[in-house]
Amino acid sequence: MSFPIDIVVLSNIEKNVGDHVELRVGIPYKDPWTLPFPHKQLFADRIERYDLFLYSEDDMLVTERNLRAFLEAKAALPADLIPGFLQYEEGPEGRNYPEFHGHFHWDTASPRKVGPYTLAFFSNEHSGCYVLTQAQLRLAIHSGGFLVPPHQEKYDLLCTASTDPYTQCGFEKVICISHVDDFLVHHLPNKYVGTNFGIDDNEFHRQIQALLSMAERGEKAQPLFPTETRLRGRLHSRSYYEALSPEVEGMLPPGARTVLSIGCGFGALEEQLDAKGMKVTGLALDALMPGCTAARKIEVIHGSFSSARSQLAGRTFDCLLFSNALHLIEDPVGLLSSFRDFASERGTVLVVLPNMARPVRLRTGQDSVANEPGSFATRATHLISAGTVLRWFRQAGLRVRKMRPVLTPGAQRFNRLTLGLAARRLASELVVAGEFHG
Repeated sequence: MSFPIDIVVLSNIEKNVGDHVELRVGIPYKDPWTLPFPHKQLFADRIERYDLFLYSEDDMLVTERNLRAFLEAKAALPADLIPGFLQYEEGPEGRNYPEFHGHFHWDTASPRKVGPYTLAFFSNEHSGCYVLTQAQLRLAIHSGGFLVPPHQEKYDLLCTASTDPYTQCGFEKVICISHVDDFLVHHLPNKYVGTNFGIDDNEFHRQIQALLSMAERGEKAQPLFPTETRLRGRLHSRSYYEALSPEVEGMLPPGARTVLSIGCGFGALEEQLDAKGMKVTGLALDALMPGCTAARKIEVIHGSFSSARSQLAGRTFDCLLFSNALHLIEDPVGLLSSFRDFASERGTVLVVLPNMARPVRLRTGQDSVANEPGSFATRATHLISAGTVLRWFRQAGLRVRKMRPVLTPGAQRFNRLTLGLAARRLASELVVAGEFHG
């Protein structure tokens, strides 16, 4: 780069990092994932010495082009907005964008124009790096949310180290979608190419163009329903990239020909239903969905629940599918009841929900969220157990046909020791099929 740069490497062990590079060895706490947190005090100690402060994980390529684009955008934006970056990877078939996975998505109500820039908010604020000006660093420190001990709430420890400026210092990370190529940083291992993490280049730019069009029209497109919980790590948020699981496939009603999918995300699940010969109609999670190329041949309805019901008036379906949606709805019984007229005679209502009553999450060893304090308003989710689902069905006028617990391999082994009596308690998900009375 053409700027004078000082580089400091934080490491758990002594290593040769080359001349003119400072090495700091040591982990501040027992957990090795706390290694990145000392960079914050380092920034504070040297605040007078630099114009820009760049934090980066060791496998990110941040270029001079990125830094100059940051400086130009920062000069045009309000003080509380930080121009941020998005990761890309290189694969045999082109680029992959790994931050697009799980519940992470564009906020379709966020596109707006500020000076020469069009901005949007992407819900995954972790891109493996961030940049602050000296003035922004001062504000972050003054906020009280920067120089804090290692912690994790929305993100795990590693990701929290690089997202605290956005999550608890009063700043908002925005993506300059009108100049997006200047704000892409290469995740050098390319480790997520060919996995379920990420979208390809065509889909990425389709979404960018759609967001630019929304901003041009001044459109603020609200989602079908809020998809993120406020549990630690955003546990049990709705994935935008959900596929058809064997458990759900096994619970589809025999002979079903028409399916209404309430909460259609990227479209992989609906694509798989379509491949089985079913005529699928999807109520999209937001204005950008679905994105899966093959799923675009399904019928898609955008808008609110009330708008969708108006558009569907007079139609019925063999299966109404609510996949990982009802726990995020304030009135799930009311929503179930409101779709009664769209179920054909003997039509099936198929519901998939996370089981939050497990005493422990077997994969991580973390405590169950069954006793999480607060209410729906504070958690942005209902706490789900088998009893909760059965009660909702009964209150909505639904008769349960079958409930299938989804067990991880570890839970299956433990369940065998209980002769199958603990299946509902140990399940990671519950798949429930029912039909309306009368």
